[in-house]
Amino acid sequence: VVRAHCVNPGGMEGQVTPGARVWLVPNDDPKRKLKFTWVMMEEEGELVGVDTTAPNRILAAALAAREVPGLRRFTELRSEVSSELVLHGEPSRARVDFVLEGKTRHYVEAKNVHLIYPDCRAYFPDTVSERARHHVEHLEALVADGARATVLFVVQRQSAPRSVRPSTLHDPAFADACRRAREAGVAFRGLLVPPRLAASSIGPPIPRDPPPDPTDPQLASRQPPRPSTACRPRPLSTPPPPHPTPPPETPYA
Repeated sequence: VVRAHCVNPGGMEGQVTPGARVWLVPNDDPKRKLKFTWVMMEEEGELVGVDTTAPNRILAAALAAREVPGLRRFTELRSEVSSELVLHGEPSRARVDFVLEGKTRHYVEAKNVHLIYPDCRAYFPDTVSERARHHVEHLEALVADGARATVLFVVQRQSAPRSVRPSTLHDPAFADACRRAREAGVAFRGLLVPPRLAASSIGPPIPRDPPPDPTDPQLASRQPPRPSTACRPRPLSTPPPPHPTPPPETPYA
């Protein structure tokens, strides 16, 4: 038995399962207290990424190779860029994952997604995340200043969900911020990045749904169904009403 570091700051709903098969990566850094890092696990025969820093590393390489759909046209790529502006009358600072320089500066923020419910949709976040809400509000302000901005939901699973959406159930404030940001011009995209033992790769884009209706009885009860790992519709004790998928957003490069 070993103790391993987990870099995931979320609730990890559906992943904290006794007896689950996990993959650890050893490290020799003398400054690290724990000598292993938890990076993947198996859920119902499917590999699921646990390391929330992995999407940024994968995207950095994929963006540089211009392999991410809709994010291929730029003259310079920068990572972990600090941004300062005035938000709600107060100074706001944020570190944006990527900046694509070109005719119009394009800010890209990646969000790691693992949670899939029996409706075959992926949801983010799986707990309240003030940091994620602040990032979205900051991007909205950057768009108001003339820049472009994209929130990229990166799904670290081998099964592709029907779509990905902000979770009103877990963080209604974040979902509301996403609604406002989309209306203000922030783009929201989903991307499948299937984890593998040898290496991960960029998968197909995933449709992005709006947040569920907050009047949904499933949300009012605040009792989510058991997460589904294989993206197969399963019977729910109280099925939520269907959410129509909106027309696809106009793609852009």
